[in-house]
Amino acid sequence: MSGFFLHLMRHGAPERPGRLLGHADPPSTPASIAACVAQVAELPFATLVSSDLSRASAAADAIGEKRGLAVRRDARWRELDFGAWDGLATKDVDAGAMAAFWDDPDASPPPDGERWSSLVARVAAALDDIAERDTLIVTHGGAIRAALAALFGFGQRQLWAFDLPYAAVLTLRVWPGTPRSAQIAGLWT
Repeated sequence: MSGFFLHLMRHGAPERPGRLLGHADPPSTPASIAACVAQVAELPFATLVSSDLSRASAAADAIGEKRGLAVRRDARWRELDFGAWDGLATKDVDAGAMAAFWDDPDASPPPDGERWSSLVARVAAALDDIAERDTLIVTHGGAIRAALAALFGFGQRQLWAFDLPYAAVLTLRVWPGTPRSAQIAGLWT
């Protein structure tokens, strides 16, 4: 029962930073993809998973090529769907609506977008499917925060306190046992 390492990496900087990039998919810069590869050079992992969005999967592909590992793409690791706000700079979103979202993203989701609890539930389901061996997941800031909510029960205010710059890696030790989705079943009802 030694557990396994779960490395959660945020993708590299997109060509259009400073925007709400949920399911919009602008590419990452070549320099930021190289930064992702360098960031994980010494990390132990045998499995490589990625969001299916190109700003994450391009870095995962480059890492996989360097390591000789296949990349498994999983849409459940996508960023929160920002709906009508997708691709906009936060300054271009109504300030009151944006404040309500940051205060309670489940009660005040983006128009035509995804509720926070839906993101947490899909990431928890993706966590349940991870084999119990050292794994790197290349994903998005929101999905990493959702994983922290699923694994540890962190509240929204606690999650916003995590600084997750582009190419950041968060390494966790996950212990075998209760499925992650069962751990959070009562948190978001």
